[in-house]
Amino acid sequence: MSETPLLRIDRLEAFYGDFQALYGLGLSVMPGQIVAIIGANGAGKSTLLNTIVGLNTARRDAITFDGEAIGGVPPYHIVAKGIALVPEGRKLFASLSVEENLVIGGGVKRPGPWNLAKVYELFPMLAERRASAVTELSGGQQQMVAIGRALMSNPRLLLCDELSLGLAPIVVREIYVQLRAIVASGMAAVIVEQDIGQALKIANYVYCMLEGRMALEGAAGTLTRAAIADAYFGV
Repeated sequence: MSETPLLRIDRLEAFYGDFQALYGLGLSVMPGQIVAIIGANGAGKSTLLNTIVGLNTARRDAITFDGEAIGGVPPYHIVAKGIALVPEGRKLFASLSVEENLVIGGGVKRPGPWNLAKVYELFPMLAERRASAVTELSGGQQQMVAIGRALMSNPRLLLCDELSLGLAPIVVREIYVQLRAIVASGMAAVIVEQDIGQALKIANYVYCMLEGRMALEGAAGTLTRAAIADAYFGV
């Protein structure tokens, strides 16, 4: 694994008007790595991902991707550079079919291995439902569409916000098995996850956030449940 981070965040702050949501965050993601971000509701996890992809303003040098400062760069430029977000709640285009949602993800036309055929190979169920409206799909199937749409942009870094939210455990396990395969194909991933057990299973490295700050970090295999609980709840 390269010693140079693919993504580096340094003293990142973020605001909603006068309200400060993130305070001096630092984080790094290495190529081929799965990084999990855990924390209670309101800890700032989604704000962090949204800031990385340009939905919130940031100091230019607070976010570096592949050696280039990208803080505050517009979202469409971020996607073109190779970062894709699977948003919380999926945010699919309800009036469009499965395949139309996927095709939209490929609009940036980045070169790479991901196309409709490969997404359907990863999620065969979507191939069977390609002409269906996404509103006709189960929650798990919709999550597969959201992941496939992000992959269609051929990212080097995949950001996943609450993949397991509202899904049955068996569906969550299937999606995370596929996530391992996706990363093994040559990209890195950051996952925001409230299920601590799932985060520790999938991730190489874990950050725990509390009230907009990093409260704990470490390799997944080195963090004890007691230390995580203390950081999670601010004990």
